[in-house]
Amino acid sequence: MADIQVNSLRRTFGTFVAVENIDFHIRDGEFVFFLGPSGCGKTTTLRMIAGLLMPSSGRIDIGGRNVTYLKPRDRNVGMVFQSNVLYHHLSVYENLAYPLKVLGMSRAQVNAKVEEVAKLLQIQDVLKRSTERLSAGQAQRVAIGRMLVRDADVFLMDEPISHLDAKLRAHMRVELRHLQKELNRTTVFVSHDQLEAMSMADRIAVINEGQVLQFAPPQEIFDRPATEFVAGFVGEPHMNILDVHLDGTKATGDGFAVAVDANWLSRNRIRSGHWRLGVRPEHISIHDAPAQGRFPARLFAVETMGAENLFSFKIGGMDFKVRATTQDSDQYLDAVDEVLYLRASPERVYLFDLSSGKTLAQASATEVKEGLS
Repeated sequence: MADIQVNSLRRTFGTFVAVENIDFHIRDGEFVFFLGPSGCGKTTTLRMIAGLLMPSSGRIDIGGRNVTYLKPRDRNVGMVFQSNVLYHHLSVYENLAYPLKVLGMSRAQVNAKVEEVAKLLQIQDVLKRSTERLSAGQAQRVAIGRMLVRDADVFLMDEPISHLDAKLRAHMRVELRHLQKELNRTTVFVSHDQLEAMSMADRIAVINEGQVLQFAPPQEIFDRPATEFVAGFVGEPHMNILDVHLDGTKATGDGFAVAVDANWLSRNRIRSGHWRLGVRPEHISIHDAPAQGRFPARLFAVETMGAENLFSFKIGGMDFKVRATTQDSDQYLDAVDEVLYLRASPERVYLFDLSSGKTLAQASATEVKEGLS
């Protein structure tokens, strides 16, 4: 068993607090992403789990064993970095064999393990090749192979595919997801790319300013974000979030208006006042005429994306996105600089606290019964 338990973990650099008293539990065999913007503390947390960085305080357990201040070699973790740390004066085989030789394994054991990992990663045909003659995808597989050969209890990955081109990155996402499930090894993956996290993870820890804001399955984070930051960070394009004044059942902002359900407000104990309101681009419809529940907005730009179109409106001085299928929206492609009419789905709006950013009311369409997840 190789679960990871982190309690009150903290790391400072002088007066700067990089990680602030975080707690989480990663289950054995789970694929977890640390997701957040640059400088949020996700890599610092990963490096503390790896033993490359000692915590200022707190505790880390791997498989029920306290490893907080153990050296990396005593933790039995494997790690792969953003940049391929390969020995370019050695062949692919020698790169894969080196960690095993350090462990004192026999030649026969080394050969068997290298062949096993090479077959798993489909790089048998390049074992004799110099690493300088590898493609980007092959080099990345070798770097991952150096991690796999050690039979570590936990795999740690720090943005290992972020430098690859888009097509290869998409291919590697599928391969890594399949590989992790085949090996059933506890894996922690650091990324700032929410598409990677949403498509690969069992659960995502969204981190910002050294704190874990939400730790949940991808769909739950998307549908039921715990804070305004999580709501705005996860989703592409990002959720539209703006200041509104709620008066009865009508929420209005600068150039924005939406009617909300009285029962929904009552269930969430929301009263009239000033709040932050969020609605995702795919939950807004475009119309060419005014009607009840619609508000006017001037179209600023259009991006055609094949099966969908992405519209940018200017509302309250901010970029307000609307995503629609080509079937529903192709008629508006030439309407740049014209005024159109938008309608936000009332059952798809969120309300956030102005000061704390906490979610006060989830979209009614995502509400769950008490006791269910």
